[in-house]
Amino acid sequence: MYQPSSFDTARLNERARQLAGQIQRNKEGRLSDEHLKPLRLQNGLYVQRHAPMLRIAIAYGMLNSAQLRMLGHVARKYDRGYGHLTTRQNMQLNWISLDDAPKALFDLAQVGIHGIQSSGNCLRNITSDALAGIAPDEILDPRPYAELLRQWSTFHPELCFLPRKFKVAITGTPEDRALVQIHDMAFEVVEATPHAVFRVRVGGGLGRTPILGPVLRERLDWYDMLTYTHAVMRVYNELGRRDNLTKARIKILVRSVGIETFSQMVEAEWQDLRDGPHKLTQAELDRVTHAFVEPDWTQGLALTGPEPSDTPTHATAWLRWLKRNRLAHRHPGYAAILIPLKAPGRAPGDVTSDEIDALATIADRFSQGFIRVSHTQDFVLPAVREADLPELYQALQALNLHHAVGGLLGSMVVCPGGDFCALANARSLPIAEDIAQRYAALDAQETIGPLDLRISGCMNSCGHHHVGHIGILGVDKDGAAFYQLLLGGHSGHGAPAALGTIIGRAFAEDEIADAVEEIIDAYLEQREPGETFRQSVARLGKPLFALAAEAARKPEHQPKRHVSQRQDETLV
Repeated sequence: MYQPSSFDTARLNERARQLAGQIQRNKEGRLSDEHLKPLRLQNGLYVQRHAPMLRIAIAYGMLNSAQLRMLGHVARKYDRGYGHLTTRQNMQLNWISLDDAPKALFDLAQVGIHGIQSSGNCLRNITSDALAGIAPDEILDPRPYAELLRQWSTFHPELCFLPRKFKVAITGTPEDRALVQIHDMAFEVVEATPHAVFRVRVGGGLGRTPILGPVLRERLDWYDMLTYTHAVMRVYNELGRRDNLTKARIKILVRSVGIETFSQMVEAEWQDLRDGPHKLTQAELDRVTHAFVEPDWTQGLALTGPEPSDTPTHATAWLRWLKRNRLAHRHPGYAAILIPLKAPGRAPGDVTSDEIDALATIADRFSQGFIRVSHTQDFVLPAVREADLPELYQALQALNLHHAVGGLLGSMVVCPGGDFCALANARSLPIAEDIAQRYAALDAQETIGPLDLRISGCMNSCGHHHVGHIGILGVDKDGAAFYQLLLGGHSGHGAPAALGTIIGRAFAEDEIADAVEEIIDAYLEQREPGETFRQSVARLGKPLFALAAEAARKPEHQPKRHVSQRQDETLV
């Protein structure tokens, strides 16, 4: 992973001091709340339902144990002793004060972490595959290219005041584990030799208008990444809707003019940029690549020992853990291990400072100090020797972080919802907990098989509900929280990405978990041998499952008027 330099640290320290001064001037009445807002947003500082929230960027999901410990430290010292992992490889502190935010950012700067590009109308924190650099199917490691893009964009004046937020993803594999099709712009490696070539997508996104990003350019040489991105941003900056918040995203611009016309405008803009000072050189790629520190892959050792328990129950749990949480690895004798932050009684994605400290120690002991954050609000250990898996399993078991739910219903993705977010129409966490309790037994989850459940508390789609096999969206109906059900979505992991569609009318808060259970029961009754939930929906059709869900409705919740939803898609 990239090692920050003294230059990086100095810039981050300076940024933290600037924010402290801006907040102080605001307290003294010399800087209005209106003028402070874009300044604090540039550092990841929001004002949420109950308190300020600090969003911390984890560049393309990569951490070392020192950085992880610092995250635990700031959560303990300046917040309530826990953080929340998001679907964009960030961590959020939900209870920090305005005065403490610069102090936290100063502490984070010492290990190269910050809140820059995690909010505001800028090019956001660049995300990637949590298995980047270690995936067996990888054509090329995308991380040095993501770092080049990050360094170029961080303080670029043309990218700090865009019409709206702009999210970028990059992946090096044919299989989409980086959710590239739902980003404003994305780079997919298509060729590694004689040099890296990318396919470029633009105009993807979820929210009020979910769109899978179309291909803007089939082939782009790696050394043109910055200049081509610059051309896209200039067209967006000039033509993006600044007069209408709901129509300001680049996906609306691309859809309104058409991908062919948009491509022509970008190509015309690019002609004046492509041979300019931001055209990348091999020397620049080498500079960034040499700043990466990687595990020693020469010490791999295969798993040969017995199970870590002599009882049948524990042996079964161990084998399930190996099946669900051990991920394929390109280096012999090594495994990547998923550490789900999911279990009944735990808010998905939440992790305490004590758990963070323990995981940092585990990363040092078993993964050479490396750990990663996934889009599913979980951690991944990228460099575990196979022979060490029994000991690692026992260490995670002691922390109650050993749940074998990878790919199952228990690994649901959930936004904080109305319990924290001022934008939410409905609460997400109680719904997730209700469903988790109903399917707490791993036997029940294994019987269901692969199932991706995602929940968002509003149209901003922070829970990525559109790409879940089952998606749940919180909406407002006459001042009460209701929930729409979506079926047919897919994130692109293992199959082409797809957007789910709403089935029927919204369900009340005390109906939605029952509706999900009715849908799952219908699947278990109707499926053919070996058929997954997603395959059953495709074969049987969504109306069958919509009809099954109707059994959950209660007479007192029959609708009186059409569901109303929030009309803004704000800076989340």
